[in-house]
Amino acid sequence: MTALSESEIQTRLEDLPEWTESSGSIQRTYLFNDFEDSMAFVNRVAELAETANHHPDILIRYSKVTLTLSTHDAGGITDKDFDLARKADQAA
Repeated sequence: MTALSESEIQTRLEDLPEWTESSGSIQRTYLFNDFEDSMAFVNRVAELAETANHHPDILIRYSKVTLTLSTHDAGGITDKDFDLARKADQAA
């Protein structure tokens, strides 16, 4: 899989307005009611990630969950990252 160009990344981010580019990754923070809801979301994302064989960095802060996606094998952001981002948004 090939890393996307900067213009391709910006175009794809237009469809995911809550996501931003940060240091060669795309990132979003989700806000939930409490820790239990955060963990339920993380478990849904874990299932999606396993199915896609594409695993995000996950930071959990009580009611906030931050996902950071990049494709390490490609050295940047790829379609795989945007596909998982869309699925995570649906899971939220």
